[in-house]
Amino acid sequence: MNPALNMPLAATDFYPAKLASEQTGTVVNAMSVDVEDYFQVSAFEKHIRREDWDTLPCRVERNTDRILQLFADHQAKSTFFVLGWIAERYPAMVKRIVDAGHELASHGYSHVRVIHQDRDAFRADVSRTKDILEDIGGVPVTGYRAASYSIGRDNLWALDVLRETGHKYSSSIYPIVHDLYGMPEAPRHAFWVREPGGLLEVPITTVELNGRHFPCGGGGYFRLLPYAWYRWSIGRINRQELQPSVFYFHPWEIDPQQPRQEGIGLKTKVRHYLNLSRMESRLARLLRDFRWDRMDRVFLGRAEGTQ
Repeated sequence: MNPALNMPLAATDFYPAKLASEQTGTVVNAMSVDVEDYFQVSAFEKHIRREDWDTLPCRVERNTDRILQLFADHQAKSTFFVLGWIAERYPAMVKRIVDAGHELASHGYSHVRVIHQDRDAFRADVSRTKDILEDIGGVPVTGYRAASYSIGRDNLWALDVLRETGHKYSSSIYPIVHDLYGMPEAPRHAFWVREPGGLLEVPITTVELNGRHFPCGGGGYFRLLPYAWYRWSIGRINRQELQPSVFYFHPWEIDPQQPRQEGIGLKTKVRHYLNLSRMESRLARLLRDFRWDRMDRVFLGRAEGTQ
């Protein structure tokens, strides 16, 4: 191994990845789903104990099946970042994802944020999850997304661990300012870590206005902001920057009938429950307005330096 890989990782070790779309002008965006249930979100981790997860009513399978049908109706493919905890309990669902032609990728085992793990714990977590998903899905798992985008300036070592454990890309950095996550100084578009052809990091998409990065990659912002903002910002990135956008959402976001949590703060309540009833129709509109495919097909193999 290159001795330089043992040195601490810094943002100066990021190298922009040149994509085929920059030469051809043909842009396909990357759709992704973070497969976790409503009680597993980071916002509830102080209110719902992990030891109680198995006692709660799970809704992830039915919601994921609705998403699979939505993608089939619009002839779109996606990457499903699945928790190992979910995969162990719903192996048939994982197989349906693969059988439908979508990419199976890792979201870690039980939605522990990387900021709460050291290098050894993180290595054990991602290795375990990769093995579980590959055993169930019968396909290689090369992609990873950290819980709550919890890789940033203080734990970039995690990107080295991902490469060492056989992952080819990560989508774990969000280049915005946020109270729970974010690395605003990170590149806005896909970049190599350490060296061209190494691990590819694919940040969640932002649009740059007046030197600031604004979110346009999905999640709660998609439920909060007007749809016109997303249509404009993704279109701008595709047409002016010739870059694909990365969009994400969760199965619980299309489920307004999910059990409601008591004793949570107003900010958490708004973030989690706002406009759930409008999410599915908005997604259908997004799928009609833009071209979408799996993360691996959009980025791996189309980035200059791929090995």
